[in-house]
Amino acid sequence: MPIHVLPPEVAAKIAAGEVIERPASVVKELVENALDAGARHIRIEVREGGRRLIRVSDDGSGIARAELSLAFARHATSKLRSLEDLERIRTLGFRGEALASIAAVSRVTMMSRQADSPSGAIIHLEGGVQTHQTEVGMAPGTVVTVENLFYNVPARLKFLKAPATEAGHIHRVVTRYAMAFPEVRFHLRMDGRDVLQTSGDGSLYNVLLELFGPETCRQLLALPEQNLEESEIPSRAWVSGYVGTPTLHHAQRDHITLFVNRRWVQDRLLSTAIVQAYHTMLPNGRYPMAVVSVTLDPSEVDVNVHPAKNEVKFRDQHTVFRIVQETVRRALLEKGSISPAMLRSENGVPSTIVPSTEVGWRQLAHFGFEAQRTLDGAGAEEVPSQSRLPVLRVLGQLALTYVIAEGPDGLYLIDQHAAHERVLFEEVKRQWAAAVVPTQQLLPPSLVELTPGQAAVLEAERATLARLGFEIEPFGGYTYRLRAVPEMLAIGDPAMALRDILSELAEGGVPLMRHADERVITTVCKRAAIKAGQVLSLQEMQELVRRLEQCQAPRTCPHGRPTMLYWSAAQLAREFGRI
Repeated sequence: MPIHVLPPEVAAKIAAGEVIERPASVVKELVENALDAGARHIRIEVREGGRRLIRVSDDGSGIARAELSLAFARHATSKLRSLEDLERIRTLGFRGEALASIAAVSRVTMMSRQADSPSGAIIHLEGGVQTHQTEVGMAPGTVVTVENLFYNVPARLKFLKAPATEAGHIHRVVTRYAMAFPEVRFHLRMDGRDVLQTSGDGSLYNVLLELFGPETCRQLLALPEQNLEESEIPSRAWVSGYVGTPTLHHAQRDHITLFVNRRWVQDRLLSTAIVQAYHTMLPNGRYPMAVVSVTLDPSEVDVNVHPAKNEVKFRDQHTVFRIVQETVRRALLEKGSISPAMLRSENGVPSTIVPSTEVGWRQLAHFGFEAQRTLDGAGAEEVPSQSRLPVLRVLGQLALTYVIAEGPDGLYLIDQHAAHERVLFEEVKRQWAAAVVPTQQLLPPSLVELTPGQAAVLEAERATLARLGFEIEPFGGYTYRLRAVPEMLAIGDPAMALRDILSELAEGGVPLMRHADERVITTVCKRAAIKAGQVLSLQEMQELVRRLEQCQAPRTCPHGRPTMLYWSAAQLAREFGRI
């Protein structure tokens, strides 16, 4: 084919694909425009996951009537004037591509009025082409309505997920901006139901309370103000936010939320700095919760890296890394509950950073064990390679977390939670194969309020959950009626158990599972298993060990984590100097 210039409408749709990936991208761009306009109240309305309707209303500065049409021209912006401005970006938007890209793949209506104007104006566009513009009466601010997204790009439309899934992505976008701008009131309404409202009182903690609830927020630590006189780090960056105590951890990094100059970003450098600040405080493979904001001079960071503007480059990345790591570490040391128990790090250097509130393997140090030997593999031998366990004699419980047992060939230290997970997993798999999973009816049924993301997982895994014994009925919006649960979840709070299971599935916390049913079963078993910190009677420990002995794969839990540590009789003799 000969070289030719693409028609404008084709080029517009290609460019739109780089900026508008899904309905959440539209919400992101429109909310950013509202924030740049100085809005103090932003209302977002969504229908059918944003495919049918997205409407963003704000009380910002508005757009002049004469400039309304120009706002939809490609590369038209009020935020940049020169190349020098590009090097010191202080706004969320700056490229002048968002409105043009949105209009190219949808039907758009914009109403806007400036405060000093007696009336506003309304403009209609379809597929990027303006149809008409008229005068309209309205309050100061801007209202943008986007309908039938991707109606003229069927290839993109067919790749959209279920409405509940797309709604979950939109919810995440709005919550991030609510955290970045706590002084702004956000109101999110989905399919006629209010799902998020923040007060706009300027308190990040109150926003987190609205998003995550009191139980999670009780485990958050405010980051300390940097003492720049004592710090060895140059005062180029200021860090604020909240981090979780070491007891609050997750299987994925998804709960680390990062902002740079109030812009949500995905940055491995900052994420690594936060994770390293928890060094020796978290179990292997677990990640903390954190909401961390870095503020620095705009000339020190390049935000013009990715079309979605969610990646940045720092002029002095080592300094930023150090100040974030130092600030988070100080919060954990000064405000967290830290035990003086000594552990050794990987390089053998003593460390005193052990969370006394965390019930985990590091508590072995409190009982005279040299825990560093089990950490680096120098003291505990691998468990014998036979798949089945020998008959074990239970001796007792350690740190309310481990069952101590004696075998014919040495000493076994069994993680009670991991072991019970394995037992339940194999039992449920057998019941699943025979289609006889025991269930428990709830009298009366429980009403369960889900987030859009949880609801999306529920709809996707409805058949598997039903086969496991969950009886769940829609009750309007994101509310469901829970009529029955698997018998092993009947004790406690079944509604909370369902929410926890859906949240973990949404996080992708069981990546080792090949099949969807195993992923769901694993998550259910994890929620039902006895927990670290739970007191067990001798009879209960004996029953747990007996059931573990009968497992086909007793050495690991379904997630792949070891269920036990093992010391052979010969190894114990060497440790005590007998040989």
